[in-house]
Amino acid sequence: MYKILIVEDEPGIRDAVAELLRSWDMDVRCVTDFRKVTSSFAEYDPHLVLLDVGLPFMNGYHWCQEIRSSSKVPIIFVSSASDNMNIVMAMTMGADDFIAKPFDGNVLVAKVQALLRRTYDFAESVPVIEHHGALLNTEEGCLSYNGEKIALSKNEFRILLVLMKNKGKIVSREKLMEALWQTDSFVDENALTVNIGRLRKKLEAAGLTDFIETRFGQGYVIGQD
Repeated sequence: MYKILIVEDEPGIRDAVAELLRSWDMDVRCVTDFRKVTSSFAEYDPHLVLLDVGLPFMNGYHWCQEIRSSSKVPIIFVSSASDNMNIVMAMTMGADDFIAKPFDGNVLVAKVQALLRRTYDFAESVPVIEHHGALLNTEEGCLSYNGEKIALSKNEFRILLVLMKNKGKIVSREKLMEALWQTDSFVDENALTVNIGRLRKKLEAAGLTDFIETRFGQGYVIGQD
């Protein structure tokens, strides 16, 4: 289920859009503290953000830049400030699309679904994920670098798959634990730490130093290109 974060200070519009998206089987969260948009974003880890321009405290352009500094998540501006200057500004700041108010709900849903498909369905269909020359073959469950294959255990592959699918985004320990729970036996936090350590040693031995970064208190991340 796709997670959508709505950053809109007009309750009527916010609630209507949330209800509409939920009717299309999307999980929706609305920001209520407009001084803490980035912390709400980090906590929820959405697949897409709907963002207004005119917001209390800081405008949508500011929050778009803040989100873009750490994430490539799709962002759609939804705003009545729909003149060419504001549209250009939104796209310059890193937005993927702009919907002018008032809008047709069906058009909004169509744009959201199209952007989600382009961003996630295609990525999931690609059998090889690349980062800094390292190639993870999702069908064969193996990693190669500089023409050499790096043997991975089932758990090491699952950890790397989650991290590389979310490269540039911090992945919590809880999310990695969920990936490891797909095995036949329960996996505790110590087992995750051991698997991360073994995986790092293999990567470093192959020349991939600091491939996986630790963000203390948050999780792990494979940096952006």
